[in-house]
Amino acid sequence: MRMLAFIRILRPAQWLKNLMLLFPPFLGGTILKTGLVGQAVLPLTAFCMASSATYIFNDILDADRDALHPRKSRRPVPSGQIGKPVAAAYGLLVLGVAVVLGTIVSKTFLFLLLTYLAVTVAYSLGLKSQPIVDIFCIAAGFVLRLQAGGAAFGVTISDWLFLSVFLLAIFLSTGKRLCERNTLGDNGGNHRESLLHYPPGLLEGTMYMTGAAVLVTYSMYVIHRPALVYTVPLCTFGLLRFMLLVKSNQYGDPTESLLKDGTLFVVGLFWVVLVGAATYLRP
Repeated sequence: MRMLAFIRILRPAQWLKNLMLLFPPFLGGTILKTGLVGQAVLPLTAFCMASSATYIFNDILDADRDALHPRKSRRPVPSGQIGKPVAAAYGLLVLGVAVVLGTIVSKTFLFLLLTYLAVTVAYSLGLKSQPIVDIFCIAAGFVLRLQAGGAAFGVTISDWLFLSVFLLAIFLSTGKRLCERNTLGDNGGNHRESLLHYPPGLLEGTMYMTGAAVLVTYSMYVIHRPALVYTVPLCTFGLLRFMLLVKSNQYGDPTESLLKDGTLFVVGLFWVVLVGAATYLRP
């Protein structure tokens, strides 16, 4: 049982976000290049360990507050399965592994990895309490993963792809905050202070605005690749599906939504298949 707690504290389900590192070679048509699969192990593992280290650090800081949350109270630290000193030592070990692996990949990759760690730690220490700033910190994590993927695999990130990922991250983060506020109600401020500072309608309006902007930037990204234009309707459906999940208070966390909502999972899988076919099966 204790061993399971040490696995759970790493939040392996959240490692799904680190697949963003594979976007540059996947969309760039080089992911099937000989040796790339082996090359992907180190950068992916580095970011998985780095993100897990920040989750552990955040759990230690928020243990008392999470203990009042109906779902987060079951996490290893707030539930008492793992003590704070042990969690801190474990987090430092995981962090050390991440930095060593990042050093092996490249200097640029290591810089982006350390920047990700700095932003995430700053978020945990106080920026998460600042409205709008908290959302931008989360978005920065996705953008840094994208840039790190480009650095690890030698792929240049186009401006339109950068904007698409940035706006999508703002869209997803806003949806998560909106779902938290709607689900927790008057107790939302006890769980996340920034929720107290968002006036009615701002989160909802931001979600709609950035969702529309994502469609524009993504359309511009694929406009010169005719086969990919047909993925735009699929993306539209996916964005609307996520909005439906948020507004109905089912799921707000992007990873949880993708893994637990069958419809959204199929949409994501179908998008990968369509992009893959258009990119790698061209005559």
